[in-house]
Amino acid sequence: MEKQKLFGTDGIRGRVGTFPITADFMLKLGWAVGSALASRGGKQVVIGKDTRISGYMIESALEAGFAAAGIESFLLGPMPTPAIAHITQTFNADLGVVISASHNNYEDNGVKFFTSEGYKISRELEKEIEARYLEPMITATAKNLGRAKRLEDVAGRYIEFCKSSLPHHTEFHGLKIVIDCANGAAYHIAPKVFSELGADVITIHDKPNGFNINHECGSIHPEVLSHHVLQEKADLGIALDGDGDRLIMVDHLGEILNGDELLYLIAKGLIQTPYFSGGIVGTMMSNQGLELAISNLGLAFVRVPVGDQHVIEELKKRHWMLGGEPSGHIIYLHVNTTADGIIAALQVIQSLKKFKLNLHDARKEMSIFPQQLTNIQVQNKLIDLENGRIAETISSAKERLGQKGRILVRYSGTEPVIRVMVEGSPPNIQ
Repeated sequence: MEKQKLFGTDGIRGRVGTFPITADFMLKLGWAVGSALASRGGKQVVIGKDTRISGYMIESALEAGFAAAGIESFLLGPMPTPAIAHITQTFNADLGVVISASHNNYEDNGVKFFTSEGYKISRELEKEIEARYLEPMITATAKNLGRAKRLEDVAGRYIEFCKSSLPHHTEFHGLKIVIDCANGAAYHIAPKVFSELGADVITIHDKPNGFNINHECGSIHPEVLSHHVLQEKADLGIALDGDGDRLIMVDHLGEILNGDELLYLIAKGLIQTPYFSGGIVGTMMSNQGLELAISNLGLAFVRVPVGDQHVIEELKKRHWMLGGEPSGHIIYLHVNTTADGIIAALQVIQSLKKFKLNLHDARKEMSIFPQQLTNIQVQNKLIDLENGRIAETISSAKERLGQKGRILVRYSGTEPVIRVMVEGSPPNIQ
C-alpha cells in the first residue's frame, strides 16, 4: 500500500460517513496509535469528545482499536478540548485523545491527540501512525488486551482547575454574565465556573442533542449572544465554540470583541504580575491595531503562520506565555498547554476588575484597523495561490495598497475554503 497522509493542520478531520471519518477507519486508527504508543512503553490513554452524535461511534471504534493494541482507555465523556489536555497531564496518561471538529457543524468530526505533557503530538509521531495504519492489524491475545473504564467527576476537577487559575479569593459578585455554550462540550462546565465565582449567570445554548452543536450559536455567531446580552441587560457575554477552545466576548452595549481585542486586555492585566514574562505571539491574521497596542504596552510582538499550534510552538521556543488568534484561540501557557476559552474569559474579567473598567471602555484603548474577511468555498486545493494568474492578481493588489494595508490569501486548514483578508490603515493612524 502507498503511504497516505492522514493528519492535517489540526489532527484528522472530515465529513462523517466518508473517509476518514468512518467506523472502520477509526478502529484501525486506534490500533495504529495504540501500537505506536505501546512501542514507546505507553499503557494508558484518556478519550474525551464534544457533543456530536458521531462521537459515540468514533469513541467506541477508537476504544476497540486501543484495546486490540493492548492499551487501556479511560473515557471522559463530553469535555472541552483544553480540559482533555489538562487531564492527560494530571492523570499521568500517556496520550490524550480529543474527538471533535471544533467550530464546524455536526456533520463533521475529527480526532486529535495530546502528549503526556498536554501538547499536540509531533509530526514525527503522526508519520509513524500513518505508517502503522498501512500495516496489517494484529489483535493482542486475550491476556494482553486493553481495558476501558469511565472516569467519574472529571468535570468537577476541571471546574476547580479553572477557578484556581485566578488569584485566591477572587470573586465575581455583582457581575451579570450571559454564556453561550454553543451546545458543545463546555455546556456543563462553563456556567458552573462563573456561577461558583459569584457571578449571576444566564446560560444559552446549553442543551446539546447531538445535532445542534455550533448551529447558529457560539463564537462563530456572536450576534446571537449580543441580542441576549442586551435583552438581559447583562454586563458582558461570553461565547465559546463547540469544543471550548475559542472565546469571543460581547460588551454591555452588544458590541463584539474578537480574539485580538481580548488578547490585548489579558496582556494589559498580566504585564505587571510577577509570573508574566516575554512578549506576545500573534499570527498573520492578527490585526495591525493589536501589534500597535502591544507595542504601546512596551512588549514585543511577533507573527507566525495561522494556526494555534504555530502560536504554541513559538511561545515555547521563546519561553513566552501569551499568544492568540483573532478567531478567539488564546493560549496562556502559565495555566494550560493549549487554547482555552474559559481560562481566557477569566483572565479578561480579572483584567477588567484590576483596572475598574467595563468591557466597553476597556476596548477603547486599542484601535482596530479596518479589516474585511471573505471565505470562498472550494472542492479541493488544486488552485495554485503562489503562481499563475491568481498570484499575479494578488501581487498587483498588494502593490496598489502599498504601505496602507495588507492582503492575505490562504487555504483554510480545517474547512474547504480559501480565506481572503484585506486590511487597511484607519485615517487617524500614520
